[in-house]
Amino acid sequence: MEFIIITGLSGAGKSVAMKSMEDIGYYCVDNIPPMLLPIFYELCEKSSDTRMKKIAVVTDVRAGDAFEQLFDSLDKLVAAKKEYKILFLDANDDVLLRRFRETRRKHPLNDICNGSTEKAVRLERELLMRVKAKADYVVDTSLLAQAQLKERMTSLFLGNAAMGMTVTCMSFGFKYGLPAEADLVFDVRCLPNPFYVPELKMHTGLEECVFDYVMQFEQSKGYAERMISLVDYAMPLYLSEGKSQLVIAVGCTGGKHRSVTLTRVLYQHILETGQRVTVHHRDVSKAGK
Repeated sequence: MEFIIITGLSGAGKSVAMKSMEDIGYYCVDNIPPMLLPIFYELCEKSSDTRMKKIAVVTDVRAGDAFEQLFDSLDKLVAAKKEYKILFLDANDDVLLRRFRETRRKHPLNDICNGSTEKAVRLERELLMRVKAKADYVVDTSLLAQAQLKERMTSLFLGNAAMGMTVTCMSFGFKYGLPAEADLVFDVRCLPNPFYVPELKMHTGLEECVFDYVMQFEQSKGYAERMISLVDYAMPLYLSEGKSQLVIAVGCTGGKHRSVTLTRVLYQHILETGQRVTVHHRDVSKAGK
């Protein structure tokens, strides 16, 4: 049985994630009290209903003081040899505050923070530090639209989430910030830039004209070869440590040309090894270099 526990910061997209999980066949339960996790797990396990074999539950600080019992429940699951994965959704404070202003929602911790959403966000982050450290999957939604978050959920969980480690190859633009969830980061700003070629400027690394331009240079081929060699060496080490998700980020200035090209090369190589791998081009649709 697959059992995914979704948690994270309020406003980071847990509702969107849960809806996405539901769309790909998971039986979803929102706002379950942490102390009920072992009981619910056992009920699902004993059920003859095939829908109850892929479960996603959301538990977070809306449970109030009861949320403190989360680790006791997780310990009980481990003691009973019940397998589960934790998905943690994160976003930076400025983004969370903006989302609360736009939706006019009240933060679950507002009352104990005297109505201050800023204090509530900081407090929640402190309360969730241990949970985030224990998470199998961490997704930062700061720069993700809802459609992109749905795509990430689908790519992570459409297959069997219990099948070892999932590798995510991600392109990004440094001008928009480093991906917070990245485990390995490669900087390809040293490679020839199609942005300065007039006929390629408005295209992206998803198109063959840009891909072929970048990969015609010996420095690009050499960089790709060495990047792949390091990744090939590192992946078994991460896997032996029991890591469930490995995020490899490749960045250029704007996340449209060089990073997308090298990410495609890396993704194709890992795909050919038989490893479970997904690809995500975070900033390819944004304007700029």
